[in-house]
Amino acid sequence: MLKIIHERNRQVVVSKHCAAVRCVEPSALLFTHDRCFHSKLRRPQATTINDFIRDGAVVIRGALNSSELETLTRGIEANLAQSGPLACVASSAGDPGRFLEDFCNWQRIAEYEHVLKHSALPGIAAQLMQSQTAHIYHDHLLVKEAGTRQRTPWHQDQPYYNVAGRQNVSFWIPVDRVPRESTLQFLASSHNGTWCTPRTFMSQQAKWFSEGSLADLPKMTLAENAARVIGWALQPGDMVAFHMLTLHAAAGSATRRRVFSARYLGDDMVHAPRAWRTSPEFAGLRETLAASAPMQHELFPQVWP
Repeated sequence: MLKIIHERNRQVVVSKHCAAVRCVEPSALLFTHDRCFHSKLRRPQATTINDFIRDGAVVIRGALNSSELETLTRGIEANLAQSGPLACVASSAGDPGRFLEDFCNWQRIAEYEHVLKHSALPGIAAQLMQSQTAHIYHDHLLVKEAGTRQRTPWHQDQPYYNVAGRQNVSFWIPVDRVPRESTLQFLASSHNGTWCTPRTFMSQQAKWFSEGSLADLPKMTLAENAARVIGWALQPGDMVAFHMLTLHAAAGSATRRRVFSARYLGDDMVHAPRAWRTSPEFAGLRETLAASAPMQHELFPQVWP
């Protein structure tokens, strides 16, 4: 947590986890759960952090200010105009809409890099992860065009990845209004359980861990599971933050839904190379970063503090 000391005409920000002292002008006010003021040092309230630790997912209103939101929107449109090599369509040819995904574009899209490094996101990530540091893991674009029927099935993210550890967070940031029926929803506290078998979204094949080596997904039709589902309608600039092991899903979308997902790693995250192609894949990483090594690599720059 950051401690704020008022000292004459400035605020001195002292990190609980490091010796760094930062001076902030009085106009640089702090982030709260329901309002957002212009400052890179916006921070979530203690209740938000506790909710994240307990449920594995939380909503943060106004996480990006209007300037950051405009920057991110320009980046998304640049990404859509020129997709990266990892782009894929995750909906069928017969779908009246389209579900487009793309990964790992921050190094070529300046607007993405700016938001990932210089907005409030790194500081919020470190707070939620309870970590002294925050490293970029990767970015992920998810666009469901108006009328898309393709659902995002229940899944966890971390089993698709090449990392191990507990201190991590994903931010799901829409630049369009997202009604409750189209938003990302979560099974509260599922990040504290076991790993579930990752499957392809459309054909539900177990292409990563072998069939039966991990747990099956819980039955979401059971009343006790349905009662634990949480989710929020979102306005542009709002975001949901969730742990990479929190089970989540989403319906199709009647309206256009452009979402940027920013993923960060904390102190205890280490490299877990797989014998298969991960999603996303980081070409050449297994040859340059040892198994169980901290994720300290040029692909994952430290952005906090």
